[in-house]
Amino acid sequence: MKRLLLGIARPPARIVNTALRALVLLIYGRNLEGNDNLSDNLRFLRYAFLQRLLGFNRRVPWPVHFTSVVVHHDRIRLGSRVNRGDNPGCYIQGVNGIIFGSNIRIGANVCIVSANHSQDDYDRWDPADPIRIGDNVWIGANTVILPGVQIGDNVIVGAGSVVTTSIPDDSVAAGNPCRVLRKKPPYKGRIYA
Repeated sequence: MKRLLLGIARPPARIVNTALRALVLLIYGRNLEGNDNLSDNLRFLRYAFLQRLLGFNRRVPWPVHFTSVVVHHDRIRLGSRVNRGDNPGCYIQGVNGIIFGSNIRIGANVCIVSANHSQDDYDRWDPADPIRIGDNVWIGANTVILPGVQIGDNVIVGAGSVVTTSIPDDSVAAGNPCRVLRKKPPYKGRIYA
C-alpha cells in the first residue's frame, strides 16, 4: 500500500475500474450501462463536485448542470420545486429579471433570455419587463423564451417553441412563433407553495 501511495506501484485493476465507474456516474449522471437512476444525494454530490470544486456556475447558489449557464442569478426569483438549469444545455439570463412560480419543469437546451442587446450599442442591454413564469408550468426541450414574456399558471409549452408573446393560464402552446393550441384541463398533481 505504501508503494501505491508513493506512485511506484500500479493500483489493482478492480480499484481503477471502480474509480472509473464512480467518475462516470458522478460527471455524466448515468452508469456505464446507460441507466439514469440517480438518488438525490448522488445528484447533489455531482453538482457539489462540478459546481463548487471545479467551478462550473460557481457563483450560482442552486444546483446547475455543468453544461448549463446561468447569468445574473441575483435577478432571478425562484418558487418551490423549480427545475432551473438542472438539465443539460440550458441558458438562463436574468439581466432584466426572471420570476419563477412553483412546480416548474424545464427541458434540456431551454433558453430563457430576459434582455436583448441594444441595436445601437452591443455592450448594453435593452430594458424590458421581467419574464414571469407561473405555477405548474412545463417548458419542453429546445424552447426559447424572449424578454418581457409572461407565462400563466398551468401551461405546457411544446418542445422547440419560440415564445415571443405572453401565454394565458390553462393553455397548451407550441410553435415558432409560439401560439396557444388549446385549453388545458386543471392541474391535478401535487400543489407546491
